[in-house]
Amino acid sequence: GEGLIPTPLPYGVESIGDCAFNGCDSLSSITIPNSVKSIGKGAFYGCKGLTSITIPNSVENIGDSAFNGCESLSSITIPNSVKSIGESTFYNCKGLTSITIPNSVENIENNAFRGCKSLTAITIPDSATSIGDEAFRECESLKSITISESVKSIGKSAFEGCKSLITITIPNSVK
Repeated sequence: GEGLIPTPLPYGVESIGDCAFNGCDSLSSITIPNSVKSIGKGAFYGCKGLTSITIPNSVENIGDSAFNGCESLSSITIPNSVKSIGESTFYNCKGLTSITIPNSVENIENNAFRGCKSLTAITIPDSATSIGDEAFRECESLKSITISESVKSIGKSAFEGCKSLITITIPNSVK
């Protein structure tokens, strides 16, 4: 917890376990080595001071709530090796202004970006087939969203509370 000095993880580590850095308020940045294949559930949950994280292309799985409550995180790039953005992954990342979702992502799970109050625009890639319940709920600054023709389902309350959203086009692919 308190007073953790930012340091790179050693090469050779293949996974970051569930809740590994949960509540490490003083952790400000972390570099994940190319050997890591998975980030566990709640791995960085509540790391309020985290401003910078580099996720390498070796990462295939990001667990539910992995970055939940990382309020100081302003931008993040998800590598094109990730297939799903898990449930509540970026929930309450209030400082997140930009995020790149790669063409590898097939599912955006429930509450994935809920409460990302500073997020202004999002593009759902051509690979995505579903947007979960409340996925972008309470994204108050979200002005534009582009949903690809590959999306077949949009969950309940997916955009509830997105009071800045001006226009949205629901593609014909949505059932």
